Amino acid sequence: MGLFSRKKKKDGAGTRREQKAAKAATLEHFRSFVATRVGVEAYFEEPTPRAHAALLLVAIDGEWTRRRIPDRNTAADVAASLEIPFYEVIKTGYPDSMRRYNAEHR
Repeated sequence: MGLFSRKKKKDGAGTRREQKAAKAATLEHFRSFVATRVGVEAYFEEPTPRAHAALLLVAIDGEWTRRRIPDRNTAADVAASLEIPFYEVIKTGYPDSMRRYNAEHR
């Protein structure tokens, strides 16, 4: 490959096809989590300099899963489509059940 190759480098965002596949995989993961757990709630985590925005799903027993998500509006839409309550971590904090679950499963 030459120094000034015409082949473009990926910027980490991927192609539209890759983005669509990642979105579908994330939604399927969330649907599966909600279908197999009781009392699931959604928590939006704001982006930080070290981490992307994310949607955190927490079951009533504290078991949780997290996936990247573009923004708050998308997170709220996902929670609405899953028919689960939606909260923002910055306003409510993390649920106590998640803290207990993490402490028990270290």
